[in-house]
Amino acid sequence: MITAPFISTRRQLLKSAGVGLPWNDLLANPSPNLGERPRQDKGLSVINPLGGRVPVSFIIDDSTCLVNLAYYGLPQFMEAWPGHREKFKNTDWKRWPQEIPDTFVLKFGMWCRKNGVKGKYSIVPFPACVGWVDRVMPGWSRKELRESLKLVRDIMMQDWDIHSEMVTHTCVIDPKRGRPLEQKADGTYWMENGGWTGERSVDEIANYIAYSLTMLKNADLPCEGFTTPGGFGNPRQDRLSLAGMQAVRSVFDAEVPHYFKYVEDKGAETQPRIENARGLKSDSPECMVNVPSCTGDWFGGWTGIDYGEEAAGVDRLITADGQNGRMVEVIDAGAPASMLCLWPGMYCNGNEVGYRIFQGAVKRLNAHYGKRVVWMKLSEMARYWAAKELTKLVRRDHGAVQLTAPYAAPGYSLEIESKNQTAPKLFIGEERKSADLSEAQDSQIGLSNHQWRRSEGSVEICFDLPKGVSIIEL
Repeated sequence: MITAPFISTRRQLLKSAGVGLPWNDLLANPSPNLGERPRQDKGLSVINPLGGRVPVSFIIDDSTCLVNLAYYGLPQFMEAWPGHREKFKNTDWKRWPQEIPDTFVLKFGMWCRKNGVKGKYSIVPFPACVGWVDRVMPGWSRKELRESLKLVRDIMMQDWDIHSEMVTHTCVIDPKRGRPLEQKADGTYWMENGGWTGERSVDEIANYIAYSLTMLKNADLPCEGFTTPGGFGNPRQDRLSLAGMQAVRSVFDAEVPHYFKYVEDKGAETQPRIENARGLKSDSPECMVNVPSCTGDWFGGWTGIDYGEEAAGVDRLITADGQNGRMVEVIDAGAPASMLCLWPGMYCNGNEVGYRIFQGAVKRLNAHYGKRVVWMKLSEMARYWAAKELTKLVRRDHGAVQLTAPYAAPGYSLEIESKNQTAPKLFIGEERKSADLSEAQDSQIGLSNHQWRRSEGSVEICFDLPKGVSIIEL
């Protein structure tokens, strides 16, 4: 299990911009409280879903309806941060397209569906202060905005979680007025990627996140989670987690809220982390799930111009022989593997280099791993890990195992140390309703729901875990 502080802050934007807290201080700040953990007896291990298949996912940041966030965001970052003024002073950003067209969204979404890809897709609700996804987007007609939102609902939401990515991804907004905060004393601006949250209370941070989520709710885009732009929440990571849980539950009544903020691009400590778990014995348990990525944005970057040679980009994720690359490293360790991209870096101002790198990596992953991996939304991964860590697992008399789950989870897979040669029996609920189980074939990869198999000294069983009590008899 990941221990805090466990991963580096996404994109290291604050460090490169020369603003906010020193990097070492960020890592020393309070990490979220993990909260309660139930009893889980020895010899009982929850393995990866569907009999040990490795979850993979694709995380898309800086996306929204119509607006190319790079075009509108870069001048605001340059004005707010001297480091960006120097870094991009010779960048001809005015030649970039102002729009990432819906034709590209449709092409991307349909290709992903054909190839089984799932993940998370941000919708920045007030992108770079251009306009509001729940109201009007100046520069585009209301009809174009409605059609763009419909495309997200009809195409993307089938395979992707929708997240708010704060409010603007650039300037911090006053939720009471809907306008950016005034300049700071030094002439710069409060940016969502910066240190605004440092002295804010849990309630203030929760209110800000809820403000962003409410705009998506108004646009009929349900969310179970949110994404932080860059360093948002860095100064008080403990408050961010608690505030985010409050916000997602209050706006969408999500049972298992989650968020994306962190990157772990080295090692295999990429499991979701369950934070602020409480009330596990009640009818209304609570927790927040922190889902990291295992790569940085190795496509086209947040500007859409930071791509390298296409073949090398694919190899960095997975080589043609399937033997090397970051995704190979993580998947072979049995850890969840979520790639990260920033949406302008998929489109790359129209040349789509990042998209082709992504396609190449997905084709290789599916070819080399097949059913050894399972594509999942972040919400599906969050739910599974919440059930994995928060389900009470107790051995009873005569080899029986009792599970008491605060959350349901499809494809829940349990390994039980046992030398018993009889087939396991599954009983659901306090009324002990019997559920049929079938034995998996020896050659089968993973397990399907309501299947089991025996290995040396243990039995594995896969079923749709219900909330409440289940009994497995051996």
